[in-house]
Amino acid sequence: MKLDPNKTTMSQNYRGSGSFATFLIIGPVCFFLGILFASFPYDFPLLWSPNPITPLHISQIETHLRFMHAAPPLISRLLHMIIAVGFLGFFTKLYRAAESNFLFDGGSLLLYLIAAGVYITNVVTPMNALAEQLEGEGGEKFAVHNGPLTGEVELTREESLRVLSASHTILAFVLVGVLVLQAGQWYAEKREREDYAAWVARGEPVEVMDSDEEQEKEEERGEGKKDA
Repeated sequence: MKLDPNKTTMSQNYRGSGSFATFLIIGPVCFFLGILFASFPYDFPLLWSPNPITPLHISQIETHLRFMHAAPPLISRLLHMIIAVGFLGFFTKLYRAAESNFLFDGGSLLLYLIAAGVYITNVVTPMNALAEQLEGEGGEKFAVHNGPLTGEVELTREESLRVLSASHTILAFVLVGVLVLQAGQWYAEKREREDYAAWVARGEPVEVMDSDEEQEKEEERGEGKKDA
């Protein structure tokens, strides 16, 4: 198929960085990064501050987490709905996906799944343990972690809060990775448009097949093998 200068080089099935599905991905990711940024003042002293952690600061963090855990059920339902919106955007872009979708959106979906796993295992579970208060107020033992390799490990109050803060940091890096891949897709499309415009300006003949034509070619080759 010869390229028409007045037409795009993308396949009709391609959903690129300018599609609505991309905004369904970027919106929830930025929303979650905003939540993590709001928790940064509580996480910073636990992970990076050189000053020792005081019992008062630990009590303030626990009060903050208890308040979040005791929020109305509507809050958690909205949060989970926003998570589902992100998955909807990925599944929309990967439906009858082009090669670029598999590269950028597939990698973004993998990172999004990792973020969901970290949220379920390392965020929800410690917050539930905090609400249950396994050993009561002021106790040394705070939570029990059942590791697949290390077995049962008892965590103190400060250690459990550090695990939660580290999980927030991991989530932030993973979600930023999703944005980087989506930005990479936009940059790749921009370079492709520039290269295409340069080819047209030079008057060079360029041939390309969209995904429909490639599928037809593959079906024809498959039928030829069966006949043989």
